[in-house]
Amino acid sequence: MENVLAKQLLQVAETIEQKIDQEIQRLDELDMDSIENIREHRLQQMKKMIKQKEEWVAKGHGDYEELSDEKGFFEKSKISPNMVLHFYKDGSQRCKIVDHHLQILCKQHLETRFCKLNVTRFPFLTERMKIRVIPTIVSIVDSISKDFIVGFTELGNCDDFSTEMLEWRLARSKVIDYKGDLLNPPDVTKNNRAMVLEKKKTIRGKLGDEDSDGLDSD
Repeated sequence: MENVLAKQLLQVAETIEQKIDQEIQRLDELDMDSIENIREHRLQQMKKMIKQKEEWVAKGHGDYEELSDEKGFFEKSKISPNMVLHFYKDGSQRCKIVDHHLQILCKQHLETRFCKLNVTRFPFLTERMKIRVIPTIVSIVDSISKDFIVGFTELGNCDDFSTEMLEWRLARSKVIDYKGDLLNPPDVTKNNRAMVLEKKKTIRGKLGDEDSDGLDSD
C-alpha cells in the first residue's frame, strides 16, 4: 500500500513539475516586444474603464437621486437605459431600510442609475407599473421594466437583510454588473455556514461534557 501511494505522489509531483516547466518556458520565450504589447493592452483597458466611469459620473450615476416628477424620470431613462427605481412613501420604516442599502450600492455600481420615487408624485408610473406594495424596487434593463422586488420576501423575509443580499437580488435581473454566485444568495450561504459552525461547536461541547461527566463519576 505504501509503495502504491508513493508512486501516486511521485506521478502527481512530476505532473506539477512539468506544468511549472512549461510556464517557465513560456515566460522565457516572451520577448520585450511581447511584454510591452501585454502591458500596453492592459493600460488601454484601464484607460477605457476610467473613461467609462467618468462618463457614468457625468450622467449623474454614483448618487442615489430622488426624482421630483415623471417628466424627470423619462429624461433620465433616455440617458440611462439601466436603472434601479425605489417606489416609496413618507413615514415607511422599511423604505428607509431600502434607502440605506441603495445609497451604498449606487456608489459600487456606477454602470446603473439608482433613483427613489415618492408614489404620491408619480401616479402615472405607479399605476402603469402596478405598484401595490411599498417598498417596491423596479429594475429597468435596456429601458424596459424587467423585474420587481416587492417588499422583503425575496430578501430573506426580514428587515435586517444585508446590502450584499439586495445586490445579489438585483444582479439576478442583470440590472447591475455582478461577479458573484448568482445561484446562491449570500445571506443564506452565511447562515448555513454559521449553522454548520454552531453545530460543530455543539457537538464538541457534548463530547466534552460526556468526558467531564465520566471523570467526575470516577
